[in-house]
Amino acid sequence: MFKRQRSKNSSSGMQNGDGTPPTIVENNGGKPPVSPVSRNTLQFYSQLAHGSPTAFVSGFSNVKELYDKIGECFDIPPSEILFCTLNTYKTDMKKLLGGQIGLEDFIFAHRKGRPKEVELTKSEDALGLTITDNGAGYAFIKRIKEGSVIYNIPHIQVGDHIEKLDGQNMVGKRHFEVAKALKDIPKGATFTIRLVEPMKSGFSSIAPKLNKTNGTKKGYGSGKETLRFKASGKAEIQEQDSMMDAGVEKINNILESFMGINDSELSAQIWELSVGKQNSMDFAESIDESDLAVFEFSDEIIIELWGAITDARDGRL
Repeated sequence: MFKRQRSKNSSSGMQNGDGTPPTIVENNGGKPPVSPVSRNTLQFYSQLAHGSPTAFVSGFSNVKELYDKIGECFDIPPSEILFCTLNTYKTDMKKLLGGQIGLEDFIFAHRKGRPKEVELTKSEDALGLTITDNGAGYAFIKRIKEGSVIYNIPHIQVGDHIEKLDGQNMVGKRHFEVAKALKDIPKGATFTIRLVEPMKSGFSSIAPKLNKTNGTKKGYGSGKETLRFKASGKAEIQEQDSMMDAGVEKINNILESFMGINDSELSAQIWELSVGKQNSMDFAESIDESDLAVFEFSDEIIIELWGAITDARDGRL
């Protein structure tokens, strides 16, 4: 349907943040401190999810730089961080750090835990996994479909990093590459998957506390402004956009349905490429002229994505 020439443009260079050095602060008796975030400082409170003092990080413009800053704060290699969640130390895939951070969000970094290898047979065409990645070289399991091949294997869990498939290193590969590698395993074949699970939490005192005055949880991310990671590498403060949020969520669902991947930053980039486009042909062309051409989206996916975008624009979501 669409005649498209796929080309990959080089993205612009990464922009430096404000360069403010990270500073360790006291944990205040386990109580969540008041966020110091402002337009000028852009500092975010952070802890290691399995337990640590509280620090605040600043001076980053993308996820990889954020991991570098967290590593500096806690004196660990950034490669030890599997992923981050917002406002919870639990391995809650609904709270994953993606393409944006609320200016009052509390960042919990999940560190590498124990490795494990599982041998299994691909008895169905689909394994039932949704794969996402941390934006810094680690792909991991975001969702396991109920009743799937993987569902009844207790050693494979949500949050596990997929490190190797039959000895082939998956570190440094994007989610769609890992998803394709899993899809390409022939039905009936037996293979070995090496996983690394996130380190388990050692305490629960860092969970959001109840407000004694009204009995409700403190809403860390209740602010209307968010720091969005842009495809150009520059992070920008933007007002919360409910129409965009609905569209990005729907786009993410489509990516999961068609490709078995989950990536809110990619979904936001697709949304941004639709801005100013009035039809699916123009939208397809904008995809092909961007660095997203590498995904080689089929016409069917393009049509589904455009439908989600128009539904969000018209308030049908």
